[in-house]
Amino acid sequence: MTASRKVSDLLPVVAKRCLAFVAKAQAEGIEVIITSTYRDFASQNALYAQGRTRPGKVVTRARGGQSYHNFRVAFDFVPVVHGKAVWTDLALFRRCGEIGESLGLEWGGRWQGMRDRPHMQYTGGLSLAEMRAGGVPK
Repeated sequence: MTASRKVSDLLPVVAKRCLAFVAKAQAEGIEVIITSTYRDFASQNALYAQGRTRPGKVVTRARGGQSYHNFRVAFDFVPVVHGKAVWTDLALFRRCGEIGESLGLEWGGRWQGMRDRPHMQYTGGLSLAEMRAGGVPK
């Protein structure tokens, strides 16, 4: 199984936006850590099993092939305050989301249903079906 935190595992067009996101957040005094980038299908399926057939809380609705992480166009992050990851500060996540959106990223915190505040993606308008067929965002 392969799951990564390396920005270099993202497509170059997404890696560029990810690095710009980190830099722009830092310029505003917000430290962020990238917690996840690329996941292969097996890693995605293992994450999907969490809270279903494996212990833990449900954290995704996406099986392998149904997540933009599988196509190297999504990353997860967490803000850090005084050296500690802060998962519960909604205002801080909202500001991070706005920063990402200003760079052309889609923020999971705006999704209807299961919001994914630590998630950013750049699809170039492509659907998952188009990516599964080999499409790559420009």
